[in-house]
Amino acid sequence: MTAQESVRACRRCLLYEMGENADYQNLYAYIEGLDEEIRTPRPLYEERLARCKGCDLLLSGMCRACGCFVELRAAVLANRCPYDKWQDAQKRFG
Repeated sequence: MTAQESVRACRRCLLYEMGENADYQNLYAYIEGLDEEIRTPRPLYEERLARCKGCDLLLSGMCRACGCFVELRAAVLANRCPYDKWQDAQKRFG
């Protein structure tokens, strides 16, 4: 068994929690390049990710409901959770 095979996927982790890899770096470079007017404010972004982390549909940074990387979906203000799990947070943060 190789070292890579012995590492188990973190089912309830976001990409940044799984280590520095190309997917993580590309995703966060894209997020950092988003225009301010479409990017989710940081406090709301963190709340959205917290809700995703508590969801049974999160699998290795991806939402099994829609197939997205949750960190990217949460980064765009206009995006919504397919199961409305961000709705209360959206109301709180305006």
